Formats: sequence, structure tokens, C-alpha cells
Amino acid sequence: MGSISCEFCMNYQYDEEYECYSCVIDMDEDEYLRFLSMPNKGCPYYRQGDDYTIVRRQL
Repeated sequence: MGSISCEFCMNYQYDEEYECYSCVIDMDEDEYLRFLSMPNKGCPYYRQGDDYTIVRRQL
């Protein structure tokens, strides 16, 4: 997938408890290790979202 910015992903959401943005994909340890060891560093969970769909999810 290449280098894609998380800022435009539907899974990148604001966490009010920690007051920062983070990925909301729930990965177990094996999935996370596989994700970190991927050679192309592209995110398999990336979902394109425009400004309107991202704002709708935040409401």
C-alpha cells in the first residue's frame, strides 16, 4: 500500500480520555507483531475517509 497518512484513515480517532488521536483497530499480540514486521510498512487496516465521513463518525 505504500506510505499512507493515518490522519486520513477512518480508524484514526480522537480519544478523549488520553486527549490524543490513535488507531482504534483492536489487534492481538500476533497481529501487532505481524504488522510491525511487514516489509512494505503499508497498513492493511487503512480505510479512506473524506472530511464528511470522518466528522459523522465523531458525532
